[in-house]
Amino acid sequence: MNPVATKTDLKNLTQEGLIKYAESLGQSTFRGKQIMGWLYRPGITEFTQMTDLAKVFQKLLEDNACISRFSDPIIEKASDGCVKFGFRLDDGHIIESVLIPEPDRNTLCISSQVGCAMGCTFCLTGTMGFIRNLTPAEIVNQVCSVRDYLLVQPKESLIGPDRVTNVVYMGMGEPLNNLENVLASLSILMEQKGLDVSARKITVSTCGIVPKIREFGERSPVNLAISLHAVNDAVRSQLMPVNNRYPVEELLAACRDFPMPKRKRIMFEYIILQGINDADKDAYELARKLKGIPCKINLLPYNESPALPFKSPTRERLVRFQNILINAHYTVFIRNSRGTDISAACGQLATGEH
Repeated sequence: MNPVATKTDLKNLTQEGLIKYAESLGQSTFRGKQIMGWLYRPGITEFTQMTDLAKVFQKLLEDNACISRFSDPIIEKASDGCVKFGFRLDDGHIIESVLIPEPDRNTLCISSQVGCAMGCTFCLTGTMGFIRNLTPAEIVNQVCSVRDYLLVQPKESLIGPDRVTNVVYMGMGEPLNNLENVLASLSILMEQKGLDVSARKITVSTCGIVPKIREFGERSPVNLAISLHAVNDAVRSQLMPVNNRYPVEELLAACRDFPMPKRKRIMFEYIILQGINDADKDAYELARKLKGIPCKINLLPYNESPALPFKSPTRERLVRFQNILINAHYTVFIRNSRGTDISAACGQLATGEH
């Protein structure tokens, strides 16, 4: 057996978890806070680097714990500056993350599961099926690894800042089906001594796991995005099997019930598929059904794949759809696809392991 496998991976632990772990080793609460202060600094891979810990405690940690990290990621760069990272896990599976740089921000799209059980018919990740949940460490290490990548890039080659500013849980998997590990990873991301990302700059996306939505809102202050893609039950069930279990009205009722401070809004994601959900009547129905929910709407022209039968709408159709929603007083964005030439865009993440 790999001796490291029997050790506690400290990156699976929140600040509270690290305090309890330090106490289990006979140390004070303060020691757990000290560990968090070191664990997420760039370049910290050994306990001996934690110079304000007593050497006896360093040795105790060395014997009982480990600091996991991803090494040698598979990196692909798109013509538009997006970067796709493939991270090989200890069990050999590969997960993917996508860095989307803009002049004022770097958004990192991360995975929460290996594969996905949701089976959305327009999404390549769904063709992998579900393999397993990611641990908090495997979620957080995606951010750590991309942060480290940015730090060593020549400044003049960067489109955006030299750090990860925004994180979206929109990669492989359904985050609310891995809720406990996702919540732990969010705690680490937001912890000032951890990765210190503002809750305002983190978004978790769900395809609509209705029973978990309120719990998620009560336990985390980050933003919620809903992968909606249709408001007609027959069409949505055809695209997203989850709709058979949690139909549109139940999903939207959960959104109305979502605990949100004033000025905060839910983001509804709507992939536009030619001839399926892009008609004027679809836009009018969408406007009607979202009424009363504080929200923004992201329209995503479909990213075509030879493996799937769907087509992207024309630009004219997209703009017409947007204008109907704007005239109904919604804030509506058309999100231009990024990273399509390296299969890094929405719905294109699949590792080929299946």
